[in-house]
Amino acid sequence: MSSQDRTGSRRARVMPIAGLAIAGALALSGCTAENRNGWMPAERDTTNHTAGIIDLWVNTWITVLIIGLITWGLIIWCIIAYRRRKGATGFPRQTSYNLPLEVFYVLVPLFMVLVFFHFTDVEQQSINARVDNPDVKIDVRAKQWSWDFNYMQGNDVKESVYSVGVQAQLDGTPIDKSKFPTLYLPVNKSVELQLNSRDVIHSFWVPAFLDKKDILPGVTNYMTLTPTALGEYDGKCAELCGEYHSEMLFNVKVVTQAEFDAHLATLQAKGQTGTLTEKYDRNPNQNQK
Repeated sequence: MSSQDRTGSRRARVMPIAGLAIAGALALSGCTAENRNGWMPAERDTTNHTAGIIDLWVNTWITVLIIGLITWGLIIWCIIAYRRRKGATGFPRQTSYNLPLEVFYVLVPLFMVLVFFHFTDVEQQSINARVDNPDVKIDVRAKQWSWDFNYMQGNDVKESVYSVGVQAQLDGTPIDKSKFPTLYLPVNKSVELQLNSRDVIHSFWVPAFLDKKDILPGVTNYMTLTPTALGEYDGKCAELCGEYHSEMLFNVKVVTQAEFDAHLATLQAKGQTGTLTEKYDRNPNQNQK
């Protein structure tokens, strides 16, 4: 083979890999704020957990995309480098095994799985960790097809009060979200949500919080978080729970401490003191052992 042919062959091998690298660089350089969040339905400062969740999600995708580019680059390189040449006859020389290479492609995926597992486990433990003495405790009662919220007496709640939710009406007319059950949370205060069901399995989901917990009859699940951004967020039941599951909607309002206290005072003025707990549950068997 002449030197010109060898040069052309090297160029043919290098060009696909260089093209992939340039495409990846252009893709990364064009990142918007939405891209940097991995197209997740939240901002980094929504709660004390959202930044960590977004980082885990985005970094995982970056890692697998880099691995994918390397893998496809090697595949394309092999296709070009070991293609059948003009005038070649018969089969190329066969290799039955290559022990170092086989050990390599077993250990590398295993290492990747362990690394992904470690960072996922660390983040999951952080999300699920409960606070010993949260500022606010709220007993969330899911029911077909709405929500009751009991603000439990404690650090930032001087007297237990409750709000009763009414099922949303999706009848084709514009939705009046002001009529949805609304959960008030004070900004920058630790909150423990005690999730309970009055009847069947439900699921508490606020997409902007990047967390979701199932609500099981007879079992109390917990969601602990600190809202760090003022605003109003959509919530819904994420577990098919019957005919009007789609109408089991609610609002979450993250407000200042003064607004939170004012809301509790309003509930107290309406006579909604105390709590609405298992007395109103519809499943008579869920408290039996």
